[in-house]
Amino acid sequence: MTMSKVNILIVEDDVQILKTLSTLLQQTGYSTDTAKNGKEAIQKLETKFFNIALLDIRLPDMEGTRLLTTMRQNLPDMVKIIITGYASTENAVEALNLGADAYILKPIKPKELLALIEQKLARQQQVQRMTQEKVTEWIVTRARELDTPR
Repeated sequence: MTMSKVNILIVEDDVQILKTLSTLLQQTGYSTDTAKNGKEAIQKLETKFFNIALLDIRLPDMEGTRLLTTMRQNLPDMVKIIITGYASTENAVEALNLGADAYILKPIKPKELLALIEQKLARQQQVQRMTQEKVTEWIVTRARELDTPR
């Protein structure tokens, strides 16, 4: 998967952080879209495919964890990374239990974020490959069974 085909949704109400993350990711070669609240994020998720979502845990219209739950139910294969300035073990555990694939603290270190994204994309690709191989194997097995006279 080339980076230009990787779509990342950034959900963050702090406009400065939103612009900074979007610029960083675009300069690295990723395609980005942004949302300043949960409602806007949900609208974008209904119309476009994203490989990854970066979610602020505190949004003006809903908790990031509520948005995370919606994403997990509707988009289980999308990588969901929680971003927070409110670090606590409780927040981390709750986010991970609700389906976050990772948890990163503000202020965000660009190298750390990019490494995390690359790691999560590699894992996502591995899972997709394994799923495709299993489907192919199942089809081949079914075809053999259908060809075998009874």
